[in-house]
Amino acid sequence: MIAVIEHNKQIYPEFQSKGFAAKFAFPFALEVCKGIGYDIGCNRKEWCFPDAFPIDIEFSTAYDAYNLPEMQVDYIFSSHCLEHLRDWVEAVDYWKTKLKKGGVLFMYLPHPSQTYWRPWHNRKHIHSLYPDMLREYLTDRGWNKIFVSGVDLNNSFYVMAEK
Repeated sequence: MIAVIEHNKQIYPEFQSKGFAAKFAFPFALEVCKGIGYDIGCNRKEWCFPDAFPIDIEFSTAYDAYNLPEMQVDYIFSSHCLEHLRDWVEAVDYWKTKLKKGGVLFMYLPHPSQTYWRPWHNRKHIHSLYPDMLREYLTDRGWNKIFVSGVDLNNSFYVMAEK
């Protein structure tokens, strides 16, 4: 039996309301996120991308999405984080400065087709981000090898690009 939740007469898998969406992105990210990297917004250390340096104000105020350690890294992984940030453009522009040349940005984001995650329903979300919007933003900012997926069974989508 599949446990479900209902929102606005639409039915979604219940697991979407329990957090740790990153687990669905790990298999893909493991293919491109190699070396030393950050997991920005992992919420809990045990939910951090394998072997990444966890960044989240939920368990440490030393660093956040706008203040990362001084070193440049090979990748930045982020799952269901951008929609919570006051200025996602500022954050991702900043993240680019923290990646080495050829470094990978890998983001997993809630797809706006799921009404439960829209900012006026889920007040923890400040933004509703669309795949085409992120592709355009990354293109305009000079990222390379940009890949943006469609919606998956977690009502989310993947974005990856190279600096």
